[in-house]
Amino acid sequence: MLSYRHAFHAGNHADVLKHFVTIQLLEYLNQKDTPYMVIDTHAGAGLYALDGGYAAKNAEYESGISRLWDRKDLPPAVAEYVNVVRKLNPDGKLRFYPGSPYCADVTMREQDRLRLFELHPSDGRILTENFRKLDEQRERSNTRGKRVMITQGNGFAGLKALLPPPSRRGLVLIDPPYEVKEDYQHVKKTLEDALLRFSTGTYAVWYPVLNRMESRQLPDKLKRIKGNGWLNVTLTVKTPSPDGFGLHSSGMFVINPPWTLEPLLKEVMPYLVKTMGTDAGAGFTLETGTTMAVNTGTRRV
Repeated sequence: MLSYRHAFHAGNHADVLKHFVTIQLLEYLNQKDTPYMVIDTHAGAGLYALDGGYAAKNAEYESGISRLWDRKDLPPAVAEYVNVVRKLNPDGKLRFYPGSPYCADVTMREQDRLRLFELHPSDGRILTENFRKLDEQRERSNTRGKRVMITQGNGFAGLKALLPPPSRRGLVLIDPPYEVKEDYQHVKKTLEDALLRFSTGTYAVWYPVLNRMESRQLPDKLKRIKGNGWLNVTLTVKTPSPDGFGLHSSGMFVINPPWTLEPLLKEVMPYLVKTMGTDAGAGFTLETGTTMAVNTGTRRV
């Protein structure tokens, strides 16, 4: 199935969580001079216009980035994320939103490498065109851009050939549409295979929190995958509707997370709940552990 288009959901609360965490993972990798590779298995279109097209139909960004846009009390780490969005909107009006490829592109350094997969033909073409325009801007500013490779194809399958990266440093972002229940199975199998090839890499999986068995079971299945530890964070912005429709909560599951991520999330997640939560059901969960032990935390704000 290729009906999913992320533009419908660009900038919503799930994107805020996903891109905030992704940027923090990249900032940690930036602390060492050795280059690294970022692999995005489901890259989407890369950039999204919020004032027209798919994104304007449901205006989901109003539940996410819009709630942070004009605030003056942003925690420093949240301000880093918002500043990435501001680079696309230099006039101060929120009109464009970055996907994961753009967030990675502007956070990485010149010596690092970005590998993008997108299966949807239309989004694949848009992604290629968006990066062509970015390359033209770099040429005009005399900046040598990072090497970016875009492949129209299945990121689950394409990941194998890229692991391990030459520098043995890297981040793999896995963010399928979860249109079909097989996506949940593919996430687990892909991670198991990837860790055999590149055991020290950092892997970040975004997933929706839905009232379906595959969604509820995914985090527990990922906790049992062998790695050097894991972190699971979820953000809930409202009480689930009685009919079960709508995305009220999402999560980021990170295998081999940096030690700095857990204390940062303990500080930031209450703020995100306060600014984006809409009723008493808003809150967050934060868990860390290994395949043998778990530390949990739940909070409602």
